[in-house]
Amino acid sequence: MSFLHACLRLLFLKLFQLRLIHLDRIKTDTPAIIMPNHVSFLDAVILALFLPKDIVFVINSEMAEKIRPVLKLRQSIAIDPLNPYSVREIIAAIKEGMSVVIFPEGRLTKTNGIMKIYDGIGFIALKTGATVYPVGIDGAEYSKFTRLQDKMPSRWFSPITLYVDEPFQILPSRKQSAKDQKAAATRKILQALQRAVFRSRHRKGINLFNELLRIGKIVGWNREIVEDLNQKSTYKQLILGTYGLGGQLKTLLVNESRVGVLLPNSIAHVVTLFAFFRINVAPAILNFTTGPQGLLDCCETAELKTVLTSRLFIEKAGLEASVKGLTTKVRIIYLEDVKASISFSNKIQALSAYMRKERAVEKKDTLILFTSGSESKPKGVILRHENIRANILQAVGAVDLTYKDKLLNALPMFHSFGLQGALIPLLYGFQSYLYPSPLHYKIIPEIAYDRSATLLFATATFLHGYGQNAHPFDFYSIRYLIVGGEKLKEETRRLCLDKFGLRPLEGYGCTEASPFISIVTPLNYKTGTVGLFLPDIEYRLEPVEGIDKGGKLLIKGPNIMEGYLIHHQGFIPAEEWYDCGDLVDVDEQGFITVLSRIKRFAKLGGEMISLNLVEELAAKCFQSTEMAAVSLGGGRKGEQIILFTTLEHTSKSVLRDFIVQAGHSPLMVPSRICHLDKLPLLGNGKTDYVSLRTNYGEVIGTSEPDEDELFEEKEAEFSA
Repeated sequence: MSFLHACLRLLFLKLFQLRLIHLDRIKTDTPAIIMPNHVSFLDAVILALFLPKDIVFVINSEMAEKIRPVLKLRQSIAIDPLNPYSVREIIAAIKEGMSVVIFPEGRLTKTNGIMKIYDGIGFIALKTGATVYPVGIDGAEYSKFTRLQDKMPSRWFSPITLYVDEPFQILPSRKQSAKDQKAAATRKILQALQRAVFRSRHRKGINLFNELLRIGKIVGWNREIVEDLNQKSTYKQLILGTYGLGGQLKTLLVNESRVGVLLPNSIAHVVTLFAFFRINVAPAILNFTTGPQGLLDCCETAELKTVLTSRLFIEKAGLEASVKGLTTKVRIIYLEDVKASISFSNKIQALSAYMRKERAVEKKDTLILFTSGSESKPKGVILRHENIRANILQAVGAVDLTYKDKLLNALPMFHSFGLQGALIPLLYGFQSYLYPSPLHYKIIPEIAYDRSATLLFATATFLHGYGQNAHPFDFYSIRYLIVGGEKLKEETRRLCLDKFGLRPLEGYGCTEASPFISIVTPLNYKTGTVGLFLPDIEYRLEPVEGIDKGGKLLIKGPNIMEGYLIHHQGFIPAEEWYDCGDLVDVDEQGFITVLSRIKRFAKLGGEMISLNLVEELAAKCFQSTEMAAVSLGGGRKGEQIILFTTLEHTSKSVLRDFIVQAGHSPLMVPSRICHLDKLPLLGNGKTDYVSLRTNYGEVIGTSEPDEDELFEEKEAEFSA
């Protein structure tokens, strides 16, 4: 190593606080391809300084002219990317034993995410069989040496991490055509690169308050970061509020490790959460739409002694009865009283803590959410801070988000999707607007227009309401409509495309996964699917008896919960593989199609009938999405399917003919079609199937069965 080379290495290690992780994984005794992401002009310099010296750089001939001094550090091959013979030259060199560095994106990123991977890269890896080393570079996107200075905060010497992930090879397959093999190789490289970038950023044992301090330092303490109906806040104001509120709460919550939180989407809610993070108390976020008994059940499940809420919120939301019920079991603390008790000396202490940027002690910090499943009592889901942050990194590694974005989030924070809608902007450095109710279908599009929002989080039901009520120009600034929580209906997708020119990006997840598992992105888009698995999530499918297509989905990854809190049972740790409870199909490209909840099946005549499919067929037949199917015991075929709808005029015989003509089993024809004025919804916008099953008796009693019902059942059995 030359003296200049050694000096440059020391200089870069010092100036950029370089973290070199698993660099020793790279072996060049056999041909190797090192494939890093490309975020700055520093990438090639750092790699040239620290990679084994026998590795050759493959570089665009136009770029080679611009960085000629850097290339003196290394042997390089300049190629013309538009010349197909260049790929053959590289393949020949690798087959002769050469190890090379190739940037698979072929250019510096302009999106702060992985850009498209050229098929030629996959072809090189496939044809040579060389060992591929994905390399994730993190931190350089904040330097002055990027093409992101208009989208990301920048400084001269930002800390940089270089992470070498596990190597792999791409081997030929006789089962695929040459074209399909090349496409599969390219997809594998993209997914491996996304995982390497995620792992370069992921850390264990973190505290989310400390992450807020870290991001505040990067983007600026005086940056306005969050807004609600009443106020705006900078990082400085948020953190000062956190120190002040946390100090008071600590004296009120001696020996309490968990506290209930009953608040709407607001800056006050955000400050409260981070105050609990700061003092290492786990907030249990309560669903205020569940009613008095539901809230009591949650408090009992999590063994809460105290609930923090707001008098103003209780009054405006009409929750007096719910809070009155809670007072029989827990202590109620009002946020207004806590804030009023903060003295001048407390404020001085908070200012002193802010000036020192006093960090939280990093323990196994947690947060608790509650599921709204079919169980009689709610389950508490314990998420570690590292689960939540890992899921944030997984999501932003798939969807390119920048400093210039602004997220409009009206989903409540007791829902995991809404919680991440509040946390992602704060912990990634872009602005957000918090709105307290997702049901205001006319107001929310107007806010998107007025505040020039670029991102919107919504469930499919809420998005459809916004789409119907919005002016076609209200979403002029929106880049992405992120949809989750329930299946996106074709009617909603078409509405957004036709009215706004936007393709909703449908995601899939569950509370236990923090919640994101997959998402459709512009880089990986396939209609009817929920996209590809996010980086570092492994999966397997288990066969389900009576169902030929797909299987039950089980996953594992750094975003999976610590475990459950079960009513009167306490903590139950999570198993290695989490059972999502969904029947899914994964195609050869890795795209996921959610077929149904395992519990959303009825067993009729020995056949498994998808209730989701019954709803979809009824929606197509009657041209309405207002359909909800449930299964009940007591039917002549073991169970019976009841279809609820808001349409007044429906006919079972018409639906039966439609189902049969569409080529489906007559067993899918519901036993009854019942009219409701409106379908019951959960607080997150999903259909409340539990209420439908629980209260079906009264509705069915008022419905008129078809006179030939018995004949139709016999006919269906015979046809099946």
